[in-house]
Amino acid sequence: MAPPDWEALYRDNIVSIYKLMYSKVGNQPDAEDLTSQVFLGALPHLRPGSSTGEVHRYLLATARTVLADHWRRTLGLQVTTLDDEVAAAAEQPAEAGEEPASQRVRRVRRVLAALPANYRTILELRFLSGCSLRDAAARMGISVGNAKVLQYRALRRAAELGREAGT
Repeated sequence: MAPPDWEALYRDNIVSIYKLMYSKVGNQPDAEDLTSQVFLGALPHLRPGSSTGEVHRYLLATARTVLADHWRRTLGLQVTTLDDEVAAAAEQPAEAGEEPASQRVRRVRRVLAALPANYRTILELRFLSGCSLRDAAARMGISVGNAKVLQYRALRRAAELGREAGT
C-alpha cells in the first residue's frame, strides 16, 4: 500500500477547513491558528488508503473538537452548543478537579450580562443561537464587516471578564 500523499490531502481540504473556522471565529489570525491545529491533530491519525470522503469527515470531526477547545479556553465554556444543551450540561456532575457545569453556566451568564448590549447580542446570536455571521449582522442591522469586528471585540472582552471572574 502506498503511503498517503499528505500534501495532496492538505491541498484538497485546506480551503474548506479554513472557511469553516473563519465562519465560526470571524477573524483571520484565529481561523489560521485553528486550521493548523485541525491538520496537526488529524494527520497522524488518518489511515493510509482512506477515501477522500472519510478524510474530509475526519477533518470536520477534528475541526469541531478544535473549535470547542478554542471556545472553552476563550470563555471557559463550550458555547457552540444550544441553550438546551447548556442547561443539560449544568445537570451533569463535574469530573475530579473540574468546576461543576452549573457554576460554569452561571459564570458565562455573568460574563454575558457584564458585556455591552451589542457585544452580548452578537455572541448570543453567533454561538448560542448558531446564526451565521451574515445572519447575525442582518438581525442586528449592521454590515458583515462590522459584525466581524464586533464579534472579535466581544470575544476579547468576554475573555478578559472570564479571566477576572475566575480569579
